Amino acid sequence: MTVDSKRWRDVTARVALPLCLAVAFVLCTGFLDGNPGVASLEWASRPWHLVANAFPGLLLAAFLLVLTRRAWLSFGIAFMAQGAVLMVSAIKMKNLGAPLLPADFRMVGQLKNGGLHLLGGYLPTSPLPYLAILAVIALIALMARYEPPLFARRTLPRRLVAGAALGILIVTLLAGAPAWSALYDKDRLGWRPWSAAANASDNGVVTTIMQYRLQNAGKQSRPDAAEAGRFIADTDADLRRHMATAAANHRQTPDIVVVQSESFFDPSVVRGLDGEDFAPNLHRLAREGSSGGLHVPTYGGGTIRTEFEVLTGLSLRYFPDMQFPYLQMHTAVVPSLVRTLRAHGYETIAVHGNDAAFWNRTSAFRSLGFDRFVSQPDFPKDYRKDGDYMADSAMTDEIMSQLQDSGPPRFVFAISMEAHGPYDKSANIDTKVRDAIPVPEGISEEAKLQLRNYVYHMRHADTELGRLAELLKHRERPTLLLFYGDHLPALTETFEKAGFVNGSDMLTHTVPYVLIDAQRQAQAKPEDLAAWMLPGKLLEQAGVHDDAYFALTQVVAPRLASLTNSLGAPTAAKEGLLNYTDVSMANVAKLRMKRKLDPLLAQYAVPDTNAIARRPGYAEESAAAGAGQ
Repeated sequence: MTVDSKRWRDVTARVALPLCLAVAFVLCTGFLDGNPGVASLEWASRPWHLVANAFPGLLLAAFLLVLTRRAWLSFGIAFMAQGAVLMVSAIKMKNLGAPLLPADFRMVGQLKNGGLHLLGGYLPTSPLPYLAILAVIALIALMARYEPPLFARRTLPRRLVAGAALGILIVTLLAGAPAWSALYDKDRLGWRPWSAAANASDNGVVTTIMQYRLQNAGKQSRPDAAEAGRFIADTDADLRRHMATAAANHRQTPDIVVVQSESFFDPSVVRGLDGEDFAPNLHRLAREGSSGGLHVPTYGGGTIRTEFEVLTGLSLRYFPDMQFPYLQMHTAVVPSLVRTLRAHGYETIAVHGNDAAFWNRTSAFRSLGFDRFVSQPDFPKDYRKDGDYMADSAMTDEIMSQLQDSGPPRFVFAISMEAHGPYDKSANIDTKVRDAIPVPEGISEEAKLQLRNYVYHMRHADTELGRLAELLKHRERPTLLLFYGDHLPALTETFEKAGFVNGSDMLTHTVPYVLIDAQRQAQAKPEDLAAWMLPGKLLEQAGVHDDAYFALTQVVAPRLASLTNSLGAPTAAKEGLLNYTDVSMANVAKLRMKRKLDPLLAQYAVPDTNAIARRPGYAEESAAAGAGQ
C-alpha cells in the first residue's frame, strides 16, 4: 500500500503541474491579450472564450511537453510565442486600427525583401520591451538547464505517439480544417466578420485569427458565367452607348503618367483643420481636369490593394481571400491596364524608390505586363532622402527621365515613398517647419507629432505634384497625368478623436484623385470613384476605347463606387438593382481574372481606328516569359 500510495502521489503531481500551468496559461493569455471580452476577470462568465483564445498556445505547450518532458520550459516557450503574436497584433491595432489576421502572416516572407527595414520602423523605440523579452529568454534557458524532467525516458514510445497526434492537431488547426469550427463556433462565441477589431474586442486576438482562418479556408467560389452573360446582355444598350461616346474622343496618342502617392490625403477634411490649405497644387489642378474622392480598399497600409485595383480594374471586394494580391497571384498573365496599353503600342514602365522584391512586385509586375521596373538600385546613387525614405522630388526627376519626345508612347506608373509611416520619426527633416504646422485640439502630444510629421511630407507630395504637372505642360508630346492617394495615413488617434468634416470614419473616408491633360484644361464635374474604376476613366481620356471590360466599369461606376471601403468597415446594405449589379460584377470580375471573359464581350470588340498599330511581332502573352527587369 505504501508503494501504491507513493506512486499515486507521484502521478497526481505529474498531472497536477501541467493542469495548473494550463489554467495559468489561459488566465495570463487573457491578461496579455488586453481585450475586454477575454480579460482574466471574465473567467467565471465567459470561460469558453478564454479557453478558445488560449487553445492554440495550449496545444503547442502540450506538444513541447511531450518532446522535452519539462512542463515549465514547454509552457514558457509557448507563452513567449503567443506573446509575440499578441505584441505584433497590438502594434498593428495601434497603427492601423485592426488586429492581426491570417493574411498578415504572409508578410513574414517579405522581411527579407526590404520589409524588415520598412516594418521595423513600427517597433517600439523604448528599450523596456526588448529587455523584458531578453529576461524571458534567459528564464526559459534556465528552465531548460535546471528543470527536472516530468516523465521518464522509457516513456519515449508513448510520447512519440502523443507527439504525432498533437502535431496533426496543430497542423489541421493552422490549415483551417472545418472540424475546428466546433471549437470556434460563431454561435457560441459570437462573430462579427464586418469588423475584425470589434470581433477581437469580444473574442480575443487569437480567436479572431482562427475564426477568419476557418471562415476563408478552402472557399473559392466559382464564377457563374451564365449570370455574367445575362448581366452583360441587360447592360448591352448602356455599354454600346458609352463606348460610342468614348470613341468620339479623337486625339493624338498621349504619354501617360500615373503617380500613386503614399498615404496622400487632404488634411483639411479633418475637423479643426478645415480652414487650412495644405494642398494648393491638388486644388488648383482639380479645377483644370477631372477629380473627386477615391474609395480605396485599405486603411493605413496595404498599398498593393489599391495598386492592384488601379492596375487591373478588378475590385478586391470580389476576391475576399486575396488580401495581399501580389503575394497570392499564381498566374503568369493577369489582364490589366498595362496589357491594354501595351496592345496599343505603349512601352510600360514602373518606377518605385524601394526594394523591387518587396510585396513581390518583381513577379507581380511581370504578370501585369510591365516592360521594365525601375526600383531603388536603378536610381542615381545620390538620390535625395526626406525622412526615412526616398524624397518625392527624386521620384519626379526619375519620372521625367523615363519620358521621351520620340519613339513609342510611354506609360509610367510611379509609386512614391516619402510619406510612408511610421510618423513618430523625425529624421532628415526641418523640425522648425514641422513644428509650425497647425494641428487640431483634443489629441495627445504623440498624435500631434505624428500628424505634423505626416503633413510635413504630404506637403512635399503636393509640391511635387505641381512641379510634375508644370514639367509635363512644357513637353512636346501630349501627356496625361493621374495622381491619387493609395490610402489614408495611419493617424488613427487623430481620426478617431478629431473626426472628419463630412462625418465619415477612417475606414470609409475617401482619398483624392486628379486626372489632367497637362497641355490643356478640360474641367469636369467632380466625381467620386472606386480605385478599380480609375483605369477605365484613364483609358477613355487617352483615346483608348476598345476594351469592353474597362468600359463596363464606367457604366456601373455611379452605382458601385461607394461599396469599396477598407477592410473592417461595416458592410453596406444592398437591395434590388444595386445588389444585382454587385453580384453580377463579381462574376464578371472572376471570369476576367481567369481570362475567361473575352467570349462574353467579343461582340463589343470593334476595331479601334484611333489606336496606333501594334508593335511588329508583339504578342500580348509575351510578358509571361518575363518583362525586361
